[in-house]
This record gives sequence, C-alpha cells and structure tokens, in this order.
Amino acid sequence: MDSARSIFTARNLMVLSLAINVSFILRLGYQTFDIKREQLIGGDGARREALSTQRAHLSVSTTSSSSPTTFPGEDRHRVINLDHGDPTMYERFWQQVGDKATVVIPGWQSISYFSDIGNLCWFLEPEFAKQLLRLHKIVGNAVTEDRHIVVGTGSTQLFQAVLYALARPGVEEPISVVSAAPYYSSYPAITESLKSGLYKWEGDALSFSKEGQFIELVTSPNNPDGYVRDSVVNKSGGVLVHDFAYYWPQYTPITSPADYDIMLFTLSKTTGHAGMRIGWALVKDREIAKRMVKYIELNSIGVSKDSQLRAAKVFKVVSDSCESSRDTTESLFEFAYHLMVERWQNLRAAVKRSGMFSLPEFSPGLCKFTGRFFEPQPAFAWLKCEEPIEDCESFLRSNKILTRSGTHFGVGPQYVRISLLDRDDNIDLFVERLSNIRKDNLYQHMGE
Repeated sequence: MDSARSIFTARNLMVLSLAINVSFILRLGYQTFDIKREQLIGGDGARREALSTQRAHLSVSTTSSSSPTTFPGEDRHRVINLDHGDPTMYERFWQQVGDKATVVIPGWQSISYFSDIGNLCWFLEPEFAKQLLRLHKIVGNAVTEDRHIVVGTGSTQLFQAVLYALARPGVEEPISVVSAAPYYSSYPAITESLKSGLYKWEGDALSFSKEGQFIELVTSPNNPDGYVRDSVVNKSGGVLVHDFAYYWPQYTPITSPADYDIMLFTLSKTTGHAGMRIGWALVKDREIAKRMVKYIELNSIGVSKDSQLRAAKVFKVVSDSCESSRDTTESLFEFAYHLMVERWQNLRAAVKRSGMFSLPEFSPGLCKFTGRFFEPQPAFAWLKCEEPIEDCESFLRSNKILTRSGTHFGVGPQYVRISLLDRDDNIDLFVERLSNIRKDNLYQHMGE
C-alpha cells in the first residue's frame, strides 16, 4: 500500500510539473503575441514617441555626435578614418527633422520598370524631377531650362554613361579622358574599369598635348583641393564634362548659375544621403542624353524608383525650409554652412599651432543665395605636410589618422585629402591630434 502511494505521488508530481511548464510556455507565448499585436496596432505612436525622445536628446547640443559613446582613454588609441567622403555629419540634421522626411511606399507601388514612358529618360520619376528643378531654382546654382534630366545610380554611373555617350565606335584611337591634377582619385579607375577600347585615361589635363578628340573633366569646386575651376586644355576637338557635386552653398559661394552642356550632381554631397545612390545630370544635347539613358538601361535597366521617391521627399523638405526659414535648426544649408565654418576655423587654428602643415587659401566671394560674403569651406581638406615629413599619408597613419595620399590624385605624397564630412567626435579628435604635432615633438609622432 505504501509502495503504491509513493508511485502515485511521484506520478502526480511529474504530471503537475509538466502542467506547470506547459502553462508557463503558453503564457510566455501569449505575452509575446500581445506585445507584437500591440506593436502592430499602436506602432505609429510608439515610433513617434521614440523619434520625439531621440530628437530631444539630439537637440541638447549642436556639437553632439551620433557615434557610439567612448570612455576615457579610448580616444588615445582609436583610429580615425577620414579617407572616404562619407557624409555622416548630416545625420544629426535629419534626425532632428524627424518625420518630415519620412516616406511610406505601398507594396503595390513602383512595380513597373517604367516611370514616365513619354520622357526621354523613361525611368525618371516625375516627382523627383519636379523637386530637383525646384531646388536648383531656389539655390540658383544651375541653369535648368532647355536641359534633359538623366537620373543615375550616383554620379559614378552618370560619369560612365557620359563616357559611353561621347565615345564613338569604329574610330582608330580611343578618345582621351583628362582632368587637371589634382583630380578626383576615382576618375582613372572608373575610366579604365571596363577596359574599353572606346576611351582611355590620359591623366593630367595640364600636360595633355595629344592630337585627336578628348573629354576634359572639370570638377568645380574641385575634389580634392576645393578650388573653383575652369577648363585648361587649350585646343579644339574636346568635350567638357562639369562635375558640380560640391557647388552648393554650404561649401562655396553661389556666384552665378552654372551653364554648361553636361553637368553632373549627386545627392550624397547635397543633402548627405549617400546611401540612396542617386545622382543626376543636366544635359543640353538631346542625342547625348539619349545615349546616356541607353547606357543606364543596359547597365542597370533604370534607377531605383524607391530611391527617387525618397530623394524627392528630401528635396521637398530642403526647399520648404529654404523658403520658410533660414534658421540654422531648420535649413539644411544653414546647418551645414555653420558646421563647415566651425570645422575649418578649428582646422586652420590647429595647422597654425602645429607649424608642420599647410592648407589652401581661398578668395572670398558673394553668395547670391545667402547674401553672405565668405571664403569657400570645402568638403575635403587638402593638407600638405612640411619637411622633414615626406610621406604625409604614412605619417598621419602612424598617428592613427587614415587619409588618402596625393599620389591617388596625380600629385606627390606630401599631400593628403582629408574628409571633413565625418561625425563631430572624429573631426574633433583629428583636429586635436593634428594640433599636438609640433616641431619640438615631431620625432615622437614619427615613432622614432
């Protein structure tokens, strides 16, 4: 009898334990379901509350950073990568803008390849075209009348499309592609990437003397040194392609609308949205524009509609802020202008204190968009290391600062290009390190 009672009790305990575990699992499952249901029902409110909290945190200081928090002593060993022109400095502005730039795209939208079948650029979204024309008109940095708009996956694809459009099959010699040094470091690589027999990179336009047709790339303001440029090849048979990625009022005075046959622009340096991969060209000649569209059709069958729709919304927010307020907290161009002023002032002070470096000097000009008289404040610093430093990139790397050597831009290793578009904490730390490099402790910084 006692034996039966003990067996019964053990069985009961086993069943009870199993029942409790099953109950717990089911309860956990119901709680998870309730949480997900609550998120689905009230998700918009939750997101608004989260964004509101985030904006409040970001508005505390105009010099705060969206980078991860660092602890005392970490900065000493942290590597700063200022090689790429990744425009993360714009994050703070767009976080503060919040829902104004949010785009909701239904699942059924943007299914077709075609955007506007009646347009020469058949994959160009009408709303994107409308908003970019509006912004150019407000800023006054480009003539848009009697131009064809060609949208591309960043200005890189547009540059490739231009080469395709201007090259002619069946010629004995490939068309020469040149740009005055220091030129944008990616021009040679992009030109030679397809190993085409239709065009060929010929280097520095200042020393170009080859006979025959040529394409001259004019970047103004120039990447990497920031100077306003004109063409330099003094001979016939050439076609000019103007890259105006940085002709915006946060970087340089807008003195007059650019008026050239082929003009390239990119969203990444205009609003900071590099990840959208959107660029556009304003092209006067219909046949050139048509061939550019054909290249993009062959290369990627058009350009993302979703990116264009998002870019259109971003442009609308920027244009609205320009028309309603010039306040630094609401206008993108004011925000970026004041941030670049601060960065260039701090950088020039650090260079002066160090005595081991030099920077380009710029002449001020009147910006017709803002009414300001100011010096250009480029997106990149073209830094020169003075003697005895021979290889500026290697020297700065030894100080945990990654830059891009002048050798990539067609000049010597005593120069480097440094991005000033990074987050605040990286720029601040870079300036601090640079100011601490002086003649009296130079060999310490050279690792000797």
